Amino acid sequence: QVQLVESGGGLVQAGGSLRLSCAASGGTLSRINMVGWFRQAPGKEREFVGRITWNGGSTYYTDSAKGRFTISRDNAKNTVYLQLNSLKPEDTGVYYCAAKPSLTPLYNYWGQGTQVTVSS
Repeated sequence: QVQLVESGGGLVQAGGSLRLSCAASGGTLSRINMVGWFRQAPGKEREFVGRITWNGGSTYYTDSAKGRFTISRDNAKNTVYLQLNSLKPEDTGVYYCAAKPSLTPLYNYWGQGTQVTVSS
């Protein structure tokens, strides 16, 4: 099992920044291939934001995240980060990290989420 714990959310004004952290632990961490970030706005479905490969650090972002958000990882700390810049009110929501084991198509492990609120 892999446990994920997000932190770093909060209330910020439009144009501001936050850095979210996703700390991973568990005996099967070596099987993780990818860590993704997702968000869920009030009244909306959860959506994919971007992801990073655990070993090579290759990243991918959706168009809404590209240029404003940056995903990085610190393998020594088993932590993945989501840097949120130039935040907009529509970025408000609960942000989740999730881990996908190798050779599986799904993100099997999820954190509890951290709330990001952007005021106008």
